[in-house]
Amino acid sequence: MRIRTLFTGLAGLVLVLGFSAEAPDSPPEKGPTETAAEATAKLTVFTVNYPLYYFAERLGGDLVAVSFPAPEEEDPAYWAPSPEIVAQYQQADLILLNGVSYAKWLERASLPVGRTIYTSSSFKERWIPLEEGPVHSHGPEGEHSHKGYAFTTWLDLELAAEQAKAVAAALIEALPQHQAQIEAELETLLADLAALDRELMEVAERIGDQPLLVSHPVYQYLVARYGLNARSVHWEPDEPPTAEQWQELEELLDSHPAGWMIWEAAPDASTATRLDDLGLQSAVFHPCGNRPPAGDLLSVMRGNVAAMASIAAPE
Repeated sequence: MRIRTLFTGLAGLVLVLGFSAEAPDSPPEKGPTETAAEATAKLTVFTVNYPLYYFAERLGGDLVAVSFPAPEEEDPAYWAPSPEIVAQYQQADLILLNGVSYAKWLERASLPVGRTIYTSSSFKERWIPLEEGPVHSHGPEGEHSHKGYAFTTWLDLELAAEQAKAVAAALIEALPQHQAQIEAELETLLADLAALDRELMEVAERIGDQPLLVSHPVYQYLVARYGLNARSVHWEPDEPPTAEQWQELEELLDSHPAGWMIWEAAPDASTATRLDDLGLQSAVFHPCGNRPPAGDLLSVMRGNVAAMASIAAPE
C-alpha cells in the first residue's frame, strides 16, 4: 500500500511539474535583448557653445547625451576649463567645435582628431578676419583681445544652418542606423532657421542704411548677412563706461550719427540714461553663446528679431 501510494504521489508530482513547464502562471523574466541594451547606451557628445549644444540635442534626441560644461556666468569663447573637464572632452564619442578661433582653450589642448568636428569648415571662405583690438576684460575670464577671426558665426542664420548640417552629418556617421530619424529632425530645424532668417532679413531691409552702434565686436556676421550700417565700440553692459569711452563715443557719433546701440545684455541704468541724453536708444540682441536664462536658441533669436523690429522704421 505504501509503495502504491508513493508511486501515485510521484506520478502526480510529475504531472504538476509537466503542466507548470508548459503553461506557467506568469512568464519568466527576460534579460535585456541586444537591441534594448544598445538603446540605453547613448552617444556622448561635448560642445563648446550653446548653439552647438542645442543643435546636437535637438537632432539627436534620446540617442545622445549632450554636455556643455561652461559655467553660465562666463563667455564660452574665453572660458578656460579645468584639466578634469578637458579630460571629459577627450573621452567623449563626439566633440563639436565652432571653429573660427572660438574657444581659446583649444590652443592648449589636444583632442582626438577622429572624434572632433569643426562645424564651420564648410564655409571657410565666409569667415570674417579681424584686426587685433585693444586688450580689455569682462567677467571671470579676465583680460583678452579680439583678434584672428570673428567667431559668432551662428548670428548669420544661414551659416547657423550650415553648422546644423555639419552636426547632423557627424551624428549620422556615428549612428548610421538612425539616419532617417536624424534627417527628419534636421529638416524641421532647417525650416525653423530659414524662417528666422527671412524675418530678420525683412526687418533689416526696413532698418535700411540707418546708422547703428553695437556695444561689443561680436556682431560681425549679423552685420554682414543682413547689411546693417553698424560700427562697434568695446563696452560692457554691467560696467560703467570710462570718461575716455564717453569722449570716444561722442566723437564717433559726429561721423556716424546713430540713434540706436545694440547690446549683448541690457546696459546699466545710468549708462542707458546718459545714452538717452545723447539721443541713443538701447536694444538687446543676445548672441546666445551660453545658455539663455530662459527658453532656447530659437526663442532667444525670436526675441532678437523683435528687438531689431523696434529699431526698424514703421511700415
